[in-house]
Amino acid sequence: MQLLIIASVIGLCACGAIQYNNYNLPQYNRQYYPERPRASLEGNAAILRSVSDANENGYHFAYDTENGIQAEETGVENNGIQAQGGYSYTGDDGQVYSIRYTADENGFQAQGAHIPTAPPIPEAIAKALQENARDEASGIFDDGSYHSGKYDSGVFAARTYKPQQYVAPAYKPYRF
Repeated sequence: MQLLIIASVIGLCACGAIQYNNYNLPQYNRQYYPERPRASLEGNAAILRSVSDANENGYHFAYDTENGIQAEETGVENNGIQAQGGYSYTGDDGQVYSIRYTADENGFQAQGAHIPTAPPIPEAIAKALQENARDEASGIFDDGSYHSGKYDSGVFAARTYKPQQYVAPAYKPYRF
């Protein structure tokens, strides 16, 4: 019984030492951001208009809030869900941001004046794509497999080179 009490006291002391040792506790570096300028408007915004309709032909929803958020979407089931719609909101900078989108078998495709666009295709890649299109139009298809006729004779010498094979020495039993 005494051994059990002593073990319990030692265990509690060890737990206390671990708890107050800063090196064994995880350190959380939390960043607290200042409140956004429009956060108070967005938190308590009333819904001014709400439309929701769903039937066997598809669905449609739309809503407007008093803080300037508007959204609308229409969708049908046709080999998966095909939807189109849009939304707009006022950013912290006071600018109205609008997005129009479609979502179908090609994925989600958004359009908006503030969405960044992809950089232009480099000239060398554009040229290679044009050459591939010309080749395919004339019936030449490159499946990426190796064909010896594609390469000049200089490669032939490298392909026929055979390095010397390692020959293991004959077996010699160990003798005392």
